[in-house]
Amino acid sequence: MSKYFKYLLGAAVAVTLSACASGDVEEGSTESSTSSGNTLNTVIDRGELNAGVNDQLPGFGYVDSDGEYTGFDVDFARAIAAAVLGDADAVNFRPLSAQERFTAVQTGEVDVLLRNTTYTTSRDSDVGMDFAPVTFYDGQGMMVPKSAGISTLEELEGMTIGVETGTTTELNLADQLGALGVEYNTQTFDDRDALLAAYEAGSIDAWTTDRSGLVSSFAVLENPDDHIILEETLSKEPLAPAVLHGDNQWKDAVTWIVYALIQAEEFGITQDNIDDFLDSDNPDIQRLLGVEGGLGSMLGLEDDFAYQAISQVGNYGEIYDRHLGPDTEFNLPRGMNALYQDGGLQYSMPFR
Repeated sequence: MSKYFKYLLGAAVAVTLSACASGDVEEGSTESSTSSGNTLNTVIDRGELNAGVNDQLPGFGYVDSDGEYTGFDVDFARAIAAAVLGDADAVNFRPLSAQERFTAVQTGEVDVLLRNTTYTTSRDSDVGMDFAPVTFYDGQGMMVPKSAGISTLEELEGMTIGVETGTTTELNLADQLGALGVEYNTQTFDDRDALLAAYEAGSIDAWTTDRSGLVSSFAVLENPDDHIILEETLSKEPLAPAVLHGDNQWKDAVTWIVYALIQAEEFGITQDNIDDFLDSDNPDIQRLLGVEGGLGSMLGLEDDFAYQAISQVGNYGEIYDRHLGPDTEFNLPRGMNALYQDGGLQYSMPFR
């Protein structure tokens, strides 16, 4: 399916939701105390991370046949739990729709949102999110049935296009098709499963979302070979973890956990060989793994936080390959998600 994949970087304009809620959190509650700026301590005291994820997106956030959460975003949640709590399994996964995801962060229902969420101006301001580094650079695409004979966006004239409520896709669609002078109808759906069901039933002519989401759908479509993804990319969709605005310590912790996974791949540190690097004479590696430097303590974490995340979950490349790489049904090229020295955009800030 590699012919379908073309990626762009950047950010897109998004919908705005209600302002963040505030209030005290009772002792023993499963909520985060994000409104009081003390999420890290709350998570540590609770002994469990509350993570908002997708449960309908194979490859990124999905519940498998054994009832287990799996996927690229899910593993980043596990890495955060490993780094903060020393246990990658200490995660309470909360499945969220696109429409309810920000409210779950605002009310403290989840500590971190890892649900294929685009980093945009309005979400970073009006909606009240703070974003960690981009974990997946994506772009919005369009899927149509092969039988429709459509190869360009202009050929969508007069058609009904499905979008999921609470996402950036509807505005991006209006911007791009409006610029082309294409008239179309929009039908919105509360969740991805309902959208896909309508598409396969033929009640909508096409549907649009991030290209990664379109690729993911091939795993669940009844006859995947009957559908294509158009070549045009409608927008930039940088996907990143999000936390509630104003809790700098928690945002810093999540940020540097993400960077640790990227930096580990650059150093060639994997789950299998990480112990071999503990005796490295490279000071950058020593600081990353917590052998010296005390960087974890500066963040409110144990000094070996990166060691725990990498040893229990893997580096960025391992996570990518496990869920999206050449040995998966998606075989999704790294493209802009390759390390910077390989021509991609993934780049860690220095551990010093």
